[in-house]
Amino acid sequence: MTHRTIHLFRKGLRLHDNPTLVAALESSEALYPVYVLDRAFLEGAMRMGALRWRFLLQSLRDLQRGLAALGSRLYVLQGRHEAVLRELVRRWGVTQLTFDAEVEPFYARLDDSLRALAQELGLSVQSCVAHTLYDVKRIIKANGGKPPLTYKKFLQVLSVLGEPDKPAREITRQDFEKCKTPTEEGSENEYQVPTLEDLGIEVDVEVLWPGGETQGLKRLEKHLESQGWVVNFSKPRTIPNSLLPSTTGLSPYFSLGCLSVRSFYYRLSNIYAQSKNHSLPPVSLQGQVLWREFFYTVASATPNFTKMAGNPICLQINWYENQEALDKWRTAQTGFPWIDAIMTQLRQEGWIHHLARHAVACFLTRGDLWISWEEGMKVFEEYLLDADYSVNAGNWMWLSASAFFHQYTRIFCPVRFGRRTDPDGQYLRKYLPALKNFPSKYIYEPWTAPPEVQEEAGCIVGKDYPLPMVDHSEVSQRNLALMRQVRSEQENTAQLTRDLADDPMEVGVKREHQDDQGSVTQDHSEKPERASKRFSPDSDCKALSYSWASDGMRLPELSGEVM
Repeated sequence: MTHRTIHLFRKGLRLHDNPTLVAALESSEALYPVYVLDRAFLEGAMRMGALRWRFLLQSLRDLQRGLAALGSRLYVLQGRHEAVLRELVRRWGVTQLTFDAEVEPFYARLDDSLRALAQELGLSVQSCVAHTLYDVKRIIKANGGKPPLTYKKFLQVLSVLGEPDKPAREITRQDFEKCKTPTEEGSENEYQVPTLEDLGIEVDVEVLWPGGETQGLKRLEKHLESQGWVVNFSKPRTIPNSLLPSTTGLSPYFSLGCLSVRSFYYRLSNIYAQSKNHSLPPVSLQGQVLWREFFYTVASATPNFTKMAGNPICLQINWYENQEALDKWRTAQTGFPWIDAIMTQLRQEGWIHHLARHAVACFLTRGDLWISWEEGMKVFEEYLLDADYSVNAGNWMWLSASAFFHQYTRIFCPVRFGRRTDPDGQYLRKYLPALKNFPSKYIYEPWTAPPEVQEEAGCIVGKDYPLPMVDHSEVSQRNLALMRQVRSEQENTAQLTRDLADDPMEVGVKREHQDDQGSVTQDHSEKPERASKRFSPDSDCKALSYSWASDGMRLPELSGEVM
């Protein structure tokens, strides 16, 4: 214990299961917990909307309180990482730098610069994997140096590697009595977490998802109390337009590392061990965690993963460039109430159910507007609390049928899909108040209501609420033909992310059927799952990808949903 160490928090804003912080405490005589609010880095890596900024600052304050309870403190400084750390090393006589290993390319570049700085200044460096279940490099190495591009192949690799590492030991007050955090005289009010006002950011909506480890653990415990719900959880059976999340709602907390995915995984394992029958991957809660891991693994070794151009696993599609149509989708002005209600909830709350994400993604891309998935990914990145580089891009490629998903004839109907689970339109009435007085018969298709019904409802379609921007039946059939042509011309690329021997999409988690208008849609009923081991590649693979960045884990839903 000879080092004077800076432990650099980035993601991993928690004290439970923090192996890098444990290693720092065990190797140091003095430890400075530091967070560098490098705005240029954060905003250059991903779009950050106001709600996510608020969630981040709340999470930092919670971490600050957690460290204070252990006899330490959090030093928060603004500026570029290299300049800030260089000055702190000089001022505090630091001999070691510790930080969690991350997989995104922008973090990889930052890690390289931090290691170069450490070498220049003669610092030791320790870095542990804490944001994923496995070191994704191990998965890639076990797969012959390439990422497994199908979920089935991914599970085969995990069956060889075995279970992930157990969570790190608990950090206690005694740790910080042995390894103290030095204080600077007169610095009690310095190094504080800035306010939104300090950053020039305005937020005027209610806090529905308070940030921080404390809130994340409370939500986790609440959901794990109901062991019957946990063992029977099946992702496709959750309801996309319920007024409360029907998954776990933990995804924002996993996204910033306020919650440990390993702790969650092993808590689930303990519950499953007490039940003879429980849901299985890919639709179980553990299955959602593994989908997250799958996308992290593929993204870590795929060039240009968040782009179409230069992305070797992504179909190259001539999407339409239509800014007006994109703006209508983004601002909830499509004229389809189900789509507009979802986009309104997204902007107001920073979270939507994974099936709702699927519906608006399909509508923007291959279903109706034929606009690039990259544009939708950017909007989700800005608005979602659980925005995640790997999971967000992976899901957008999936839903646009650009990679991973191959049953491209399955198109969400923007009318029937929502009405099937909420026939009275309570979800629509909450998020689209202009339609709140419409009879249930017309609320999903208000343009079909007679003039006198519209007048009585106080909403004239075309004036108080927009007419549909497209004819779904017509454009979906046109887009289906375009997609069929693309896949025919780029068959080799399409096959990269498809299991030829046993296509997981053929197992029937969903079945397609024709709706009244003849456009292709999906029925969200399921076939029984087959009994299989957790990592068995023979288990049913779901037609719905891992809940989206922000739809990740919410319990009564985990990107954002559970998961």
